[in-house]
Amino acid sequence: MTEQQPVVPQNKIQVRDNFVGGEYANAMQASHSKEDFLLTFMNIVAPTGRVVGKIIVSPGHMKRIVAALEENVKRYEAQFGKIEAAESPKGEIGFQG
Repeated sequence: MTEQQPVVPQNKIQVRDNFVGGEYANAMQASHSKEDFLLTFMNIVAPTGRVVGKIIVSPGHMKRIVAALEENVKRYEAQFGKIEAAESPKGEIGFQG
């Protein structure tokens, strides 16, 4: 007799109608409080830039994101070779309001 595997419910992911695709980001600011991490992604083309996305996550989820990114970088480098870190932006990056 074979043992039946438990049925795992599938999550249904919906995409908003106004979410047409990805945005390119070449800079990111990370900040945190006790309750959450805030990742602000930007596309900077001198002399200006714009925020293209903001993500707020819990500390526990941030650990999972970091682990997933590390694993993906390892897989990428195994397939395509070592990645050289990009140079940090010169000067200060800030918001004007």
